[in-house]
Amino acid sequence: MNPIADSILPPATLGMLGGGQLGRFFVHAAHEMGYKVWVLDPDPNSPAGQVAERHLLADYEDFAALDQMAEVCAAVTTEFENVPAATLEYLAKFVPVRPGASAVAVCQNRIAEKSFLADNGLPHGPFIAVKTADDLKVVPADMFPAILKVARFGYDGKGQATVYDEHEAVQAWQGFGAEPCMLEKRLPLDCEVSVVLSREVNGAVKVFPVAENQHRKGILDVSITPARVSDALAEKARQVADTVATRLGYVGTLAVEFFVSGGQLYVNEMAPRPHNSGHATIDASIADQYMQQVRALCALPLADPSAHSAAVMVNLLGDLWYLQDSERSHEPDWSVLYAIPNLRLHLYGKHHARPGRKMGHFTVIDSSVENALKVAMAARQAIGITDD
Repeated sequence: MNPIADSILPPATLGMLGGGQLGRFFVHAAHEMGYKVWVLDPDPNSPAGQVAERHLLADYEDFAALDQMAEVCAAVTTEFENVPAATLEYLAKFVPVRPGASAVAVCQNRIAEKSFLADNGLPHGPFIAVKTADDLKVVPADMFPAILKVARFGYDGKGQATVYDEHEAVQAWQGFGAEPCMLEKRLPLDCEVSVVLSREVNGAVKVFPVAENQHRKGILDVSITPARVSDALAEKARQVADTVATRLGYVGTLAVEFFVSGGQLYVNEMAPRPHNSGHATIDASIADQYMQQVRALCALPLADPSAHSAAVMVNLLGDLWYLQDSERSHEPDWSVLYAIPNLRLHLYGKHHARPGRKMGHFTVIDSSVENALKVAMAARQAIGITDD
């Protein structure tokens, strides 16, 4: 019996909803495997659209464009969680859509996400759903300090506020337009880690090494693989992430982010797509997270996710383009990075640099995570990234 008899094979055309850097890496992976890709994204300068066979310049709820995609594409996936679930449901009437709308819907709403964790007995910190001001009036004092987060469309530290009492929580909620929010108790952190995995149509799961993440101003700054945690903690993180994917009925590449507090794991959030902390897999693993995304989408057996090197990934934000002049952007001096033989630079082809925008990343690989970290942090300083 042929194990891939029902798989989607090259030169089929695949569909990608979203045109950022995650979509761009997906297009590159699909091209290397022999597929064509159509990208739907409303940005005329979409990084993924630049390299795809066709860029459908349209909104995610443009049904004429969705019909075109459904007619040509053998299967469709997404590169970010805020594609409307209704769009995924509509496309699923005509072609396989992986991950499915129900799984994405859980991940795109913090209230649904935390409720999913609670309902499935998965480790999470104390939380309270906030839909009215009255919800904040009954918050116990020991919930503070806490972080108030908008339920939808928050990312990279946006839509979040640290609050120390009920009064500050109400003010922050009003500042967010009185939208539904999630109030989460702020945990004392040992560190933060993440697990990127992929899951096949038949339920088989392949897990990448656990990554240790450091954030700056709410945005991922440095990701260290393998994470400098105990083997037992890493194995527990992999098991929890596997359970998340299974309970969601997930197909595709998924990231699960964790807080480590007092030696215990707490799920922070899930991302129904490849993840920034998984970028290092491009240079340090036998198969990277984007290849796995293509394989899962096409119902192919997943490849070996084992790492052949330790790796440290550093994000490059638009702030670097304004070091010389706060008003005008200037291309950074990439020669300082290219001079390092075990460093791999990836630039995303974004049309305009702005502070806080992810413009690229670099990854340092080595046989030793300590050596990789030492070189990466020196390179980070040399290119102009500071900790202020």
